[in-house]
Amino acid sequence: MHIVHQLLVLLHLIGFASLFGGLLVQLRWTRPEVNAAMLHGAWLQLVTGVGLVGLLEAGLDPTVEEGLNSTKVAVKLVVTLMLVVLVVKNRKFDSIPKGLWALLGGMTVLNAAVGVLWQ
Repeated sequence: MHIVHQLLVLLHLIGFASLFGGLLVQLRWTRPEVNAAMLHGAWLQLVTGVGLVGLLEAGLDPTVEEGLNSTKVAVKLVVTLMLVVLVVKNRKFDSIPKGLWALLGGMTVLNAAVGVLWQ
């Protein structure tokens, strides 16, 4: 199970990199859009995050001994679901407002910050 856990963590990080990279590549664009990297990264974050929590709930996560922090998981799930919904809904448009682009970036960083800084 250790290998499965490590692969899920790796894929989770790749999802973050894809989502954040898809946002950063548009930093100087006058008409940002929801690109494929953002779409796939958001979905990958959601799926691997649920998988990691599933391993933890089943007692199969070898790296955690103290148990599940339900509040942290709930916050991350809500932020991730909001990201996925916003990305999927706005994928069909040729461009998105700069404010929405900034919101997606802020939510992506917030999600990473909650995961890393919340003890």
